[in-house]
Amino acid sequence: MAALLRSARLLKLTPSGLLQITGTKRTGPPLSRLYSGALSVNRTGVLSRQSRPGVEGTCSHAGRHAAVCVRSYSVATENKDEVSNALLSRQAQHFDWALAKLDNSVRRTGRITKTMLLRIFHGVCREGYPSSNQALLLLRSCGTLLPEMVLQERTHLAHRIWGRLNELGARYDVSHYNALLKVYLQNEFRFSPMDFLDKMEVAKLQPNRVTYQRLITAYCQTGDIQGASAILGFMKSKDLPITEAVFNSLVTGHARSGDLESAKNILSVMRGAGIDPGPDTYVSLMNGYAEKGDLDSLKKTLEEAESANISLVDRDLMQVIFTLAKAGHQQHVPEMMEHLRQERGYIPDAMNLCLSLITQGLDETAFAILKTFSTPNPYPNGELKNFGSFFLRHCIYMDTPLEKISHYCKELQDSNMHAEPFSFTLFCTLEAKKIDVSLELMKLMQEQNFPIRPHYFWPLLIQHAKDNNTTGAVKVIKGMQQLGLDPDIETISNYLYPVFSSTEAAQQALKDAGITVPLDGLLTSNIRFLASNHLTQLYTLLSDPSHPPVDMRRFRSSLIHSFRNVLQNSANCETVSPLGSRDYQLEGVTVLSTSRRFDDINCMVKLTKLFYNDERYTNPATTTNAEAVAYLLYNLFEGLQENKVQEQEDKLRDYVQQLKAENIVIPARICRGIRNILAPYNVPDLIKDVYNLVDPKELPSNKYLSSNPCATDLKPKALENRLAELKAENKPLSFKLKQTILALSSSKENMQRALELKQQYEDQMTSGAYAILISLCCSCDNVDEAMSLKREMSRKDSSVVLDASKYIMLVKLLAKNDRLEEAVDILKEMKEKDVVLNDNHLALLFHTLNEVMSNGAPAVQHLQDTIFTLGLAKPSANLCAPLISVYLNSDDLPGAVEAMLECQKRYKLLPRIHDIIVGLIEKGNTELLQKAMDIVSQERGEMTMLYYLLFAFLQTGRYSEARKIFETPGLRAKPGRLQWFAEKCVLTQQMEPLEQMVDMTSKLFECDRDEMYNYILRLCKDTNDWQKAEAVWTKMQEENIVPRERTLHLLAEILKNNGQEVPFEVPETFLQYEREANDTQSQPAKPAAPSLKNTKNGSEYQMQMISLCKKGNAKAAFAMLKESNKNGVAVGPLCYDYLIRALLGEGSLEDAMVVRDIAMSDVQDFQLSDIANSLRVVTLSKRGQAKDALDTLKSMLQNNQVPSSLAVTRLIQSLASLGDVEGIKEVSSLMEQLGTSLNLSSMVFTKNMALAHIKNDDLESAVEMLEELYTRPDNKNPSIVFVFRKILMEENDKALDKLSAMAERLANHFACYRPATDLFIQLLEMDKVEDAKFMLARNIFIAEQKEALISYLARLSSKPGKTDKINTLLSLIPDFVEKEALFPYMMQSHVADNDLASAKKLYERMQEEGVVADELSLKRLAMLYHKAGETVPFSEPPKSVEFYLNKPRKGVAKSRPAEE
Repeated sequence: MAALLRSARLLKLTPSGLLQITGTKRTGPPLSRLYSGALSVNRTGVLSRQSRPGVEGTCSHAGRHAAVCVRSYSVATENKDEVSNALLSRQAQHFDWALAKLDNSVRRTGRITKTMLLRIFHGVCREGYPSSNQALLLLRSCGTLLPEMVLQERTHLAHRIWGRLNELGARYDVSHYNALLKVYLQNEFRFSPMDFLDKMEVAKLQPNRVTYQRLITAYCQTGDIQGASAILGFMKSKDLPITEAVFNSLVTGHARSGDLESAKNILSVMRGAGIDPGPDTYVSLMNGYAEKGDLDSLKKTLEEAESANISLVDRDLMQVIFTLAKAGHQQHVPEMMEHLRQERGYIPDAMNLCLSLITQGLDETAFAILKTFSTPNPYPNGELKNFGSFFLRHCIYMDTPLEKISHYCKELQDSNMHAEPFSFTLFCTLEAKKIDVSLELMKLMQEQNFPIRPHYFWPLLIQHAKDNNTTGAVKVIKGMQQLGLDPDIETISNYLYPVFSSTEAAQQALKDAGITVPLDGLLTSNIRFLASNHLTQLYTLLSDPSHPPVDMRRFRSSLIHSFRNVLQNSANCETVSPLGSRDYQLEGVTVLSTSRRFDDINCMVKLTKLFYNDERYTNPATTTNAEAVAYLLYNLFEGLQENKVQEQEDKLRDYVQQLKAENIVIPARICRGIRNILAPYNVPDLIKDVYNLVDPKELPSNKYLSSNPCATDLKPKALENRLAELKAENKPLSFKLKQTILALSSSKENMQRALELKQQYEDQMTSGAYAILISLCCSCDNVDEAMSLKREMSRKDSSVVLDASKYIMLVKLLAKNDRLEEAVDILKEMKEKDVVLNDNHLALLFHTLNEVMSNGAPAVQHLQDTIFTLGLAKPSANLCAPLISVYLNSDDLPGAVEAMLECQKRYKLLPRIHDIIVGLIEKGNTELLQKAMDIVSQERGEMTMLYYLLFAFLQTGRYSEARKIFETPGLRAKPGRLQWFAEKCVLTQQMEPLEQMVDMTSKLFECDRDEMYNYILRLCKDTNDWQKAEAVWTKMQEENIVPRERTLHLLAEILKNNGQEVPFEVPETFLQYEREANDTQSQPAKPAAPSLKNTKNGSEYQMQMISLCKKGNAKAAFAMLKESNKNGVAVGPLCYDYLIRALLGEGSLEDAMVVRDIAMSDVQDFQLSDIANSLRVVTLSKRGQAKDALDTLKSMLQNNQVPSSLAVTRLIQSLASLGDVEGIKEVSSLMEQLGTSLNLSSMVFTKNMALAHIKNDDLESAVEMLEELYTRPDNKNPSIVFVFRKILMEENDKALDKLSAMAERLANHFACYRPATDLFIQLLEMDKVEDAKFMLARNIFIAEQKEALISYLARLSSKPGKTDKINTLLSLIPDFVEKEALFPYMMQSHVADNDLASAKKLYERMQEEGVVADELSLKRLAMLYHKAGETVPFSEPPKSVEFYLNKPRKGVAKSRPAEE
């Protein structure tokens, strides 16, 4: 192809590959999959719908830039190594996470950040084997979705991703090359189209229509009409369709070549070709005029578009505004801004326009756009909402002059758009580590009477501490003094001293600079140092009567650390600092204590007694001396591992007994906490000694109660001969009679025999037996016998209440036999006897009303009114639908409309509104249609009315009217509504309306494009139309959509089934891999499944369907069920239950409910099982339908069903996400009444209750709840890492600040370190390393929480790809675990990564450092050698890995969780 085009144009091009040439800056659209209607950078920089980049064809600059080309630009090798199950599973999970993360960001803001994209990229690289879809997602994100990056950086990032993923073995197909082309166009990267085609030929890939279209766009961007014409001619010779996008590019090409008249004439050519110019065409022409600054032609073109009934939305006009500004015609921008309608979605679009303008250095125009934002309403408390933060942040990032930024800040503040613009700008400069700009901005703020606080300087000092820049730190302190600020104690102790090697060096440097240092910070630092290293000297210092008061909480963690070392009698040298709070390094050398030693227990006792008697070291306002000492003991015991407690029991007892001898008394409540810690360690004597420290008057008497419930399970044996025996023996037989009748009721043929038994044993009949017989008669349509039994039962006992389903069966039978008044009487009896209806009963009522439809509208109306008036059921669209159906079936549209309007008036419902509108449109009854639409618009809103009208137009084939609705300004995608119509089209196999809807929604705001095309592919599969499916794939590439894996699987299946080649790599899922492996091992030649038509009876088919459900193919089983219903093949209740559970397990709630309805109509008294209902609760909870999930849970409990713990947990989490505090309390109350333990921790309710308060912005209640949890006497130190994870994921900084302050308060006041440690670990888990460092610097006690840290280390080591996190943890806290315990975890991590090279290095290091490898590590390493086919160089332990896992290792038995 490339050679053919060369000969056609007689081109002379360099063979250098894809060349970068500086030139104009034009870009194209964003990822449509991620954000179909979002703002994006256009041909001239922002907001385009089509691509127009700068291109190099025959440019003379080619040779000059030949060195800058795309690296590693070749397709990956076709021989792919076998991928493990775990890797396939991780790939799928990571892709779903990445897609959701990017999708959420783009939906909210219309863009993504560089940090987010790099994080996903690095995650893909860590997995080691990127999938084709992951590569596509990353490449397509490197264009206009990054408006905050300059164009060259975007392209460089795309090249970096391409090269790295190619090295890792990613398979590139034509869609990847098309995606790279799109990125080039969006980022204005100039390249040679011919060389691009050459690269595709080398990779043995054929360009498709999308490739040619984008190459045409590339030529047109430089005004090279000749090059574009050559490709256009080739497309015509190949019979490839010439789309609107091609004509739009030609408009741009002629405009760029200076021939605006020809550009305008393209519109006439389009009309001649049968293609109506769309919004994109007019925008292309307007951009051509904008580049020339021709305002008159711009206005004229805008008027022509309006006269052609083409609606140009704000996003279109923003493209023109950007083009004007970038071309240097800013004077025309205000006139174009007057045409902006500020419709829905304007704010995110305008924000992205501002960012793109600032990136191009056009911040003044961007600020003019920003000022069009309407002034936000203040919060209820009167506080202003802040607009413009994004603008100020990006100005700082792009190094906008400080004078301009100051002017913008002042204007924002004066216009009430931002409450604190100067403070926020300062925050941005500090965040960007722009030290000089920060100091200058502080001076500027002070000149304008803004207060400057000492903590503003902390980030600057932290940066100098990282760089070991003592000169810079002193300069910052000088800057503080120049602004009239003296450094406070916290600034000096926490942020200045760490920059220096010692406190003396810090003091000397400040003294030399003429800076006076307060002594308080130095005093505390020295105490911490002595507490960590010299207990004797500490006692000497603190016992001095002249020593000033110091709260013990300021150095308690260091003191406990030394106490533990005394108990362990360890003299190992550790990395310490003169400040006792951080590790310091000067020129790579760690500063060590040269005189470190640990004193004996006598010194511990002396210090404890000192703290008990001397009030200088306790704050009497918060804690008594006795409580302070008790908390010291509590934290000392809390941090000891079980084996350490047992090893040091004698020393601990000696210490406690000496405290008793010194008459030290501690509160009983804290003593109980110590008892709870020591109880599992089997040290009764030590516990007794601790109790001796408590005043005997405070000790309560404990009573322990136990119960042993028992249950019986009796199985019925209901047979007629047994009845006869019981009667002969003159024994009670009512129970056996009921069982016998129940057995007979399984078949309609046994009805007569059951009635005979009733006559024979009438005196022994119970209400239960009557109920069974009534149900049997109803199923046999024997209305007289059923009512006779009902009256006879009532005569015997008028208080008897039938099951709701039995009552409804009677109502249905009576109404069906024209005995309507008797049916109403039954309904009234149900009300009198307080019969409660659940969802299953409501479905039965719906079917009952449907049965009455044949009796006419009055009968249905009568029953419906009775049901609603009595309050048996709440009015719903489903229950109102049968009345509308009566009129529709008789073609009485006026009657249907009146009935629908009456339902709306009485119940606020619109039953069967779609069918009514369709009927009115088909009949052309515009008057009634207008009446119906007015009511809908008034009651449901204009958006809902538009969707109803839209779907009716699509179904009736009025596509032009439907398209006009889709072009309504401000229309947003409603996923539920779109899904309803799409599913309807798939079910009825209506391809044309479905295709039209998918095409019309291409620019609909927040429309999930992959989901839309998935519906078409599903219909293609049903109709076996592979040509249509192939066309869909091309269309998806045109729209730059990133398909989900399910879409790729579906498309690949369609093509494979029709013997067509799949043009992309099909991602494998873990489930498929497992099935293929099982099939290979157990079924080498799997026979074809028997077709339904060949099945002799339902049993064989039922086994087939259950088998599919067990294998996870619920969709196929569902399809078989629908076919079975069509062919009249019956299945049993077990089969229905399996299918419902399988569908719910996949989240297909709607399909599961369809199956349930089928089962209820086919199987008498069918109900969902406990498992099915639990899965239903889980599915509803995941969908955010917590209210429905709670109703389902209540219904289960009413039917004596027991929910699963997972169902309850998911429901609680869903309620928390909605902020439903009362709902969580209700669930908690229901679980207490259940009487059966579900192994639910009380913390499930506590943590989610806190999250609910946080969701409601009631942070005080959340903090109060958690503080009460940790300060109660029976506190077991539970983890709240789940709470922190949710807050961090939602980026709720306000809540994070509150909870982090709470965690530090609990640690400092109550020595409760678990919350702070949880937060630290979660920060590491989410790769917020800098935040974790900062927290560790403020809370050094975290480094002493060995049990929690080792537990986290164990979790990391058991998962693949976590080695980097382990190294990060060790770099922050290097000495929290001994080498003997650390190395096995490191070995496990390397084995999890299948990294033999690293495992070898670790083993060599262990040998060099004299650490003896344990048997488990050796066994794991040996397995790696075997896997790599290498000889094991050491004696391999003979047992299995499981054997050594169950064998506890010294030092880690308690902390190590179960592995593998």
